[in-house]
Amino acid sequence: MIMTAVSARKGKRKMKTVTEKLGEIVAEAFEACGYDGKLGTVSISDREDLCQFQCNGAFDGAKLYKKPPFVIAGEVVDILLKNNIFKKAEVAKPGFINLTLSDEYVSKLLSEISEDKYLSVPQTGGGATVVVDYGGPNVAKPLHIGHLRSAIIGESIKRLAKAAGYNAVGDIHLGDWGLQIGLVITELSKRFPRERCFADDFSPGKDSVLTLDVDMLSEVYPLASKKSKEDEEYKAEAQRATFELQNGRAGYVALWKEIMRVSIPDLKKNYDRLNVSFEYWYGESDADKYVGELVDILKEKNLLKQSEGALIVDLEEEDDKSPIAPIIIKKSDNSNLYSTTDLATIIQREKDFSPSGIWYVVDTRQELHFTQVFRCAKKAGLTSAKTEFLGFGTMNGKDGKPYKTREGGVMRLEDLLTTAKNAAKDKLNASAYLSDASEEEKDSVAEKVGIAAIKFGDLINHRSKNYIFDLDKFLSFEGKTGTYILYTVTRINSILKKTETDYDAKPSLFRLYSDSERELALKILLSGERFKTALAERAPNNICDSVYQIASAFSKFYHDNKIIDEKNEEKKNAWLSLCLLTRKMILKHLDLLAIDSVENM
Repeated sequence: MIMTAVSARKGKRKMKTVTEKLGEIVAEAFEACGYDGKLGTVSISDREDLCQFQCNGAFDGAKLYKKPPFVIAGEVVDILLKNNIFKKAEVAKPGFINLTLSDEYVSKLLSEISEDKYLSVPQTGGGATVVVDYGGPNVAKPLHIGHLRSAIIGESIKRLAKAAGYNAVGDIHLGDWGLQIGLVITELSKRFPRERCFADDFSPGKDSVLTLDVDMLSEVYPLASKKSKEDEEYKAEAQRATFELQNGRAGYVALWKEIMRVSIPDLKKNYDRLNVSFEYWYGESDADKYVGELVDILKEKNLLKQSEGALIVDLEEEDDKSPIAPIIIKKSDNSNLYSTTDLATIIQREKDFSPSGIWYVVDTRQELHFTQVFRCAKKAGLTSAKTEFLGFGTMNGKDGKPYKTREGGVMRLEDLLTTAKNAAKDKLNASAYLSDASEEEKDSVAEKVGIAAIKFGDLINHRSKNYIFDLDKFLSFEGKTGTYILYTVTRINSILKKTETDYDAKPSLFRLYSDSERELALKILLSGERFKTALAERAPNNICDSVYQIASAFSKFYHDNKIIDEKNEEKKNAWLSLCLLTRKMILKHLDLLAIDSVENM
């Protein structure tokens, strides 16, 4: 019974990152020398030619203990040299502690990772619920390339949070209740004035509703939007239609349901191609019923005031370095704004999920809006969750301006994905890859390669940065591209097939024979550090960089060794074990990026 209890506790033990493990060992060495163990923090070396890891604690120790840093570092290194996990532990003046691990210890760590069901993703979530707000498309019109970044960045952040032990909930937060719906209703009323849904006496149980399709909506909304910018009377009609919809006009509600019936499957079809999914398809309409509660709370807390007929909340605080405008809760005509529904949505999420965090993956240009929303929510005590604005930059063309079609318009997302698929197929055909494959197989692989190229080309950049969309570059078989990563997986697949090694086989032996293996092993060991940073910064580019480092190191290992033809069975077994673990780690990275792998290419 005692053994069982101990085993159970071991099973629940969280796997530490390499620097955390080394930090504990170095901390003990500092303490053994009479110094504070907190000085033993270990980091990844920024000079891999000198060492793998380093500790700079001797510099802080010099201030505390009035000793030269190289003296303190020397004492600590003398202790560390007694530990056989280090191949090298040495002092670099004026007091750096440089550390290189022994091959035996690296092999032990590789074995631990291969046994770890989380594959080095730190389990820091503890089951806490976070709502990830990403997507945010308006219904009644097709997705365009402006929706790309929110979808793929948000999906990766959500997947990383789930992998780290959070209960991560993805909410698309549809724009389905604002002026864009009023514009569509207005334009449709001009085209089909005799339809019963526009009649004042519309009866939901009796009257039929105008039947719509995606093509019609795709044409109606842009035209209506253009008209509203040129014709004030038309815009006023659309605003009236929006107000009447939000106040329950039966015919408009029925037409809104038809718009939703047509729009959502089309949105899902495009998100499916991106391997993006949402746990909840809530929209602004779902938050509408909480607007009254929002107004009541703001009144109770004496936060609401009138200004030129509108209801506002002042947000300025004494320590503000620049002015911040009040947030408008109700316009003078009593209609709602984005700020209203965003605040009502926070109430809804608090009631539905009691989250510890709400993360908004939104264009950086909306930062002021969310600063206002978050500040108002805090003043009103709407949620106990920590709200975070995770802004992203723009996707630009080669001219450095927001990406457009050749005609100067905004490209539909579906067209972009199809363009990438076709370009991938052309490249694969030109390179004689898949020459024996059927057209169906080529299409399937081209789709995955094209989508991977787009997603990796985006995600390799920090989310807050603008980037240049260059499909030719993204489809390259060399460099930091999704194509290169997928090709690396297929190369490993080929090795495993030719050696008749099961993809799911358990690695049986880790032993290092060359520098290229040590480099690959180190990149695998550092995955946990990169996952940890990616989660802390909500930044998937760390995952992209990590998987590229692994793939690049594998390429060198592959070229340096004749794995398939190796005669020494022990060495071959060790190499195949490393191949299996490399494949598993690359696939883990790709899964966190929501990128599908391919069998061959």
